[in-house]
Amino acid sequence: MTVSTTPEPDLSTWPTGRLLAVAARLAEQRWVAVLDGMGLTHAGLIALHTLRDGPLPQRSLAQRCQVTDQTMSRTLDRLAKAGFVTRTPDPADGRRHLTRLTERGRAVHEQAVRAEPDVLGGVDDDAFRARLLDLITRLSAGD
Repeated sequence: MTVSTTPEPDLSTWPTGRLLAVAARLAEQRWVAVLDGMGLTHAGLIALHTLRDGPLPQRSLAQRCQVTDQTMSRTLDRLAKAGFVTRTPDPADGRRHLTRLTERGRAVHEQAVRAEPDVLGGVDDDAFRARLLDLITRLSAGD
C-alpha cells in the first residue's frame, strides 16, 4: 500500500487576504466550539456583551449589534431559555420589553471573555488589535 503525502503549503507565499481569511475561519471554528460548550453562539455572545452595561429594548439591541429585529428575537429566545437574559415590560413604554442580563448571563459572558486569549492562541497584542480595528474601519468606509 502506497501512502500519498501532500507537502505542507508554504504559507509565506500566500497573499495577505488569503492569510486573513484563513485566520478568521480558524478563529471562528475555535470560538464556535468553545461557545457551544458554554451554551452560547456568536450572536448570543455579542448580545450579552452589548447588555453588560444595562437593559435595552430589543430594537435598540438589534441596532447596536447590527442585526435585524427578527435575528435578535431568535437570539434572545435562545438566551432566555438558557437563563442568560430576562425580558420584562418597559415601564416607560408598555409596548416594548427590556432585555437584561441575569447573573448567569453575566457569568457566562465573563467566562467567554476569559477564554478569548486561549481561543486566539495568545494573540492579544495591542498593536495587532489596533491594526485590526483600523482595517475594519477602513474597509467599512469603502477605502
